[in-house]
Amino acid sequence: MDKLTKEQRHRCMASIRGKGTKPEILVRKFLFGRGFRYRLNHPRLPGHPDIVLRKYRSVIFVNGCFWHGHDGCKYYVLPKTNTDFWKAKIERNKARDLAEQQRLASMGWHCITVWECQLKPAVRAKTLEGLAFTLNRIYLKDHSVRRYEIPEEERSMAAEPSVE
Repeated sequence: MDKLTKEQRHRCMASIRGKGTKPEILVRKFLFGRGFRYRLNHPRLPGHPDIVLRKYRSVIFVNGCFWHGHDGCKYYVLPKTNTDFWKAKIERNKARDLAEQQRLASMGWHCITVWECQLKPAVRAKTLEGLAFTLNRIYLKDHSVRRYEIPEEERSMAAEPSVE
């Protein structure tokens, strides 16, 4: 049984923020400290990603395990009351997240999802270092020098007379 009344629970759930959450601030502080510069909740991109790194053509979504239905996570537990509503809501959130990431990928953006449980103190350093590694790898892959080979038979000097 819930310890709060229906009105208290409603007020509590309605007061949960979507922007500027603690997990999001942890990721932002880490990225800024490492020299990554970003924009927040870019309004022109599908889904208004939490963090947008234009230089890296990457977006980062910092998702709460409960609200976005992190499968296999101990923090994703459906409430025992109004189960049908919550299950449908979380399934809609998951479907929306997938559609937004597919739209971003079709626009050429790299999508990275950081889950709330990955930012717990025990695994936070590993997660954030992995994030920095991934961003640097994306940058190097996108900005690497591409070498083009000219086949032997097509090479000719401009000053050579043509043989006919």
